[in-house]
Amino acid sequence: MANIVRSKKVSDPLDERVRARIIGADRFYNPVYVSSGSEHSSQHGDIEEDDAPCLSNLLCGYLDEHDVKEDRAWTDDDSDSDSDSDTNTNNDNQVHNEDFETLNKVIFDEGADEYRNVLLGQVTKATEIFWFVKSDVSVLRRNVMAFLRNNGYNAGICKTKWEKSGGLASGSYEFIDVLRSHDPKKRRYFIDLNFAPEFEIARRTSQYERLLQTLPNIFVGKSDNLKQIVRIMSDAVRRSLRSRELHLPPWRKNRFMQCKWFGKYKRTVNLVPASPVESAVKCRSVGFVPFMAATTRTR
Repeated sequence: MANIVRSKKVSDPLDERVRARIIGADRFYNPVYVSSGSEHSSQHGDIEEDDAPCLSNLLCGYLDEHDVKEDRAWTDDDSDSDSDSDTNTNNDNQVHNEDFETLNKVIFDEGADEYRNVLLGQVTKATEIFWFVKSDVSVLRRNVMAFLRNNGYNAGICKTKWEKSGGLASGSYEFIDVLRSHDPKKRRYFIDLNFAPEFEIARRTSQYERLLQTLPNIFVGKSDNLKQIVRIMSDAVRRSLRSRELHLPPWRKNRFMQCKWFGKYKRTVNLVPASPVESAVKCRSVGFVPFMAATTRTR
């Protein structure tokens, strides 16, 4: 007599992927960034990622503590704002002037880097060549990366992704990076084709508008300067929203903005996205093959 196996009415109709999501094991099915070719994570070596202390996690942990202290500081300032509003206004103006001077200095320092200047010229040239795909930043980013690689640069597409923890909202972001070849310091240059708009906010003050206009639309530079720019702008966002009596959303906090470029990432040099279906849809929508065909225009 055959054994009668009692079925589990809830989970049996579901496939393995759905059941994995129910028990929280879907992270093994869904990597951070799926690509159709070679790629590597920000983690290196034979150490498992779950066991290794990730530098980006340490950074985000430090930023968490930093933002908590800032939140308390702003709360304390708000409690005294009615009795000493003139003093607070003067302090805000002084901080703004210092930030404006520091921001200009950082951008000027970037201009003193000859390698960076040549790289910026190549990036600008690529965006001009591929002007016809500017409406799709993802497509433009792939073509700029391919253009740089065709010109001898070790360029790649980086995607950061981080999970929600504490006051940090989850998110992901993409940008281009260039690893300087034959450099003992192994310097890494960040390329963001839509940099200034990342810091736009509603009802911004004239002081914040002044800082925003200082930022380049296309950023090319090293990590230290990028970190400093992001910190300055994040603090300025806080002050601008505070002066308008608006709440600071989690995705505008310094630690969230820092994670965009300095969170745990994966890098790929593929010209075509992971999903061939998505790529085909984009090709048909604009009437040409945006990745392979567009890059051949530079030869």
